[in-house]
Amino acid sequence: MDDLVASLRRTLREHADPSIAAGQQAYMKSTMPFLGVRVPEVRRLTKAAARAHPPSDLADLERSARTLWDEATHREEWYAATALTGLPLARGRLELLPLYEHMATTGAWWDHVDEVAHRIADLHDAHPVQTAAAVRLWSTSDDLWLRRLAILGQLGRKDRVDLPLLADLIEPNVADTEFFIRKAIGWALREAARVDPDWVRTFVEEHELSPLSRREALKHL
Repeated sequence: MDDLVASLRRTLREHADPSIAAGQQAYMKSTMPFLGVRVPEVRRLTKAAARAHPPSDLADLERSARTLWDEATHREEWYAATALTGLPLARGRLELLPLYEHMATTGAWWDHVDEVAHRIADLHDAHPVQTAAAVRLWSTSDDLWLRRLAILGQLGRKDRVDLPLLADLIEPNVADTEFFIRKAIGWALREAARVDPDWVRTFVEEHELSPLSRREALKHL
């Protein structure tokens, strides 16, 4: 067995708190049980395990992440798999794009997708052309979680945000009635407003956004 995977499985169980596990599962409406390890602690444990059992290269890291993800019995193993992709070795690596798509479509919930969005932001910086092409495809996918990932994939980029691209990703989803898409649209626009409030005001005026999206977009304007 992969030493890193074995170490993470063991340490997550050693730090489990059954007294909070049921509440975590109920909050996330998860069919997969929790061990009772909070997300910041999962990230800390993942970094420590990776220092003790460092992946030899990106392919090794990806194998560990996929094994943790695909064989997970508790949700914290999914969180650990995602945390592995945040290590310096993996950050901004285009080779991991299929893994991120896999995580979004199989995890199929906001906690996973919103975390993976940080990885997409790194890819926008490192490989803007290829990443833009990928998220444009996702923005019209039948899978709502890929659409959400596309829309949220520039969060945290601040003044590096590509506003024309953001518009291209939002526009196919403006009429979507799904809460998680409407919320994502508003969130992405609210963040963009920190950089270019006039652009966001104009976008909101020119598009028939849902009340939720509009309210979120203009929250600080």
